[in-house]
This record gives sequence, structure tokens and C-alpha cells, in this order.
Amino acid sequence: MSRPKIGLALGSGGARGFSHLGIIKVLEEHDIPIDYIAGSSMGALVGAFYGAGQRVEDLYNLALSFRRKFFMDITVPKMGLIQGERIKSYIRMFTYNKNLEQFNIPISVVATDIHNGERVVFKEGDAAAAVRASISIPGIFVPERVNGRLLVDGGVIDRVPISVVREMGADLIIAVDCSKFEENTDILSIYDIIMQSIDIMQDDITTHQIMDADFVLRPEVYEYSSRNYSNIKEIIEKGESEAKKHVDIIKQTMEDWKE
Repeated sequence: MSRPKIGLALGSGGARGFSHLGIIKVLEEHDIPIDYIAGSSMGALVGAFYGAGQRVEDLYNLALSFRRKFFMDITVPKMGLIQGERIKSYIRMFTYNKNLEQFNIPISVVATDIHNGERVVFKEGDAAAAVRASISIPGIFVPERVNGRLLVDGGVIDRVPISVVREMGADLIIAVDCSKFEENTDILSIYDIIMQSIDIMQDDITTHQIMDADFVLRPEVYEYSSRNYSNIKEIIEKGESEAKKHVDIIKQTMEDWKE
């Protein structure tokens, strides 16, 4: 290959994670290839839909019609408020019932083992189960059990899985960080409390991590709540704007790499 292999590390962020779509769209428009994807939480969801073969245009339409009620199959609270079977069926449908190894673009999905705190990386097997595990916000979703392991949100242990996409073989890494703690007084439910607490924890973790990527994109989505799905159009547009700022330097770096 006469060009570097490009890896995309898509981070967690709840509703803000729809900004990943805007970034993917702009990369496509400027002929910047995506050879590998690693995703945590919402990054895993968006990355899996794209990696399975969904067109960006269709994903835009899907995102704009997305509502939280799609996955609100409330259960008796024992290990989580939401059973998660509804969102799992949704994921299975939009990943064409594929296993990860059948995807058009190789993808790694990151989850967290709640028993031992280990990072679990899925590269093969049932895509719906892997993504369902990666989006399992502790206390909100019942954890997903895969191969005897009880798994929760990938963002708990690895908010932006840069090292994962590097291990896949990427030469140049584009990391997308769209989750950041913002002061918020609109805390009205247990859902709000849990999401706000995770935002606080993840912000502290990422602040102390060195972003070991060639390009770190941070869409200006912090004014939007990670749990509010009513501003998706604006969130996607913020992703587009952020990607456009980096297109020239990414292309130049690709050219320099060839030389």
C-alpha cells in the first residue's frame, strides 16, 4: 500500500457521539480512507453501523429520527433500569445481523468487565452483543453477559480507544473525543444523576491521559447534554465543522508519509 493505513478511534459521549457521523462524512467527501475503527460506547454504535456497510446518508437519516424511547425497555431495577433487548435488536438490524469479522471495515468494540475491571476488546463474534455491551451505561442498562463475563460501557475504562486502533495496525490515528464534563443543574432523575456522574469520572480520567493520536478532533458539542437526543442535527454539524478544520493537515500528513 502506497499510503498510510488510517485508524479512527471513536469515543463515548451519549447523544454527543452523533458528531462522529459528521466527521465520517467529511472524511469520505475528501477521500480520506478509513481502514480501521475502534469504538467505545456511542463510538462503538456509530462505528459498527458504518463498518457493517451502512451509507453515511442513511445513518444521517437514522440519527435524525433517533429517540430515547427506542431503547427504553424498562425492567425491575436489579442490575440496571433498562433491559437492553430492544436496543440490541436495533443494533442487530442495522449491522445486518453480521459478526464483527464480516464487516466491510475491521472494527474493534471496547467494553469493561465489571468483575475485574479489565478492558475487553471484541474483534470477532456477534456484533450486536459486542456493541450492546459497549453501550451498557452502569446503573442504566443491565450489563451484557458474553462468554461468561459481565460487561458494561467501554467508556468506563477507555473513553477514546486510541491504543486499540493502533494495535489493529493503523499508521495514522484520528481520535474523536466528544465527551467532556460540563456543569449542569438540570438533574431531575436517577438517569441524569448516573450520566452526570460518569461524565465527571471520565473527564478526570481523560484529563490525565496523553492523547497518543496523530490527530485529536474535539467537536464543539459540550453545550449539548450527553443524554438529550433533541439536538442531533446540530451535533452532527459540529462534527462536520471539526473535521473540516483538520482535513488539509490530515491529507498533507498522508502525502508526507508516502515520501
